[in-house]
Amino acid sequence: MNISVGDILVMKKNHPCGNNRFLVLRVGMDFKLRCEKCGHEVMLPRSKAEKGIRRVLPKEPA
Repeated sequence: MNISVGDILVMKKNHPCGNNRFLVLRVGMDFKLRCEKCGHEVMLPRSKAEKGIRRVLPKEPA
């Protein structure tokens, strides 16, 4: 799966705040994601994160 820093991930499950969109802050063996609504940061193993992705929205070119 081709995911880079700055992409937005739409996940299958919602964050407890009710949002399902996360900004990618770090990519590697783990993903560091930030909730777009509340700003909470989460570290997930790559395998678990890739299973939970519904859609990848690429970052807009600046």
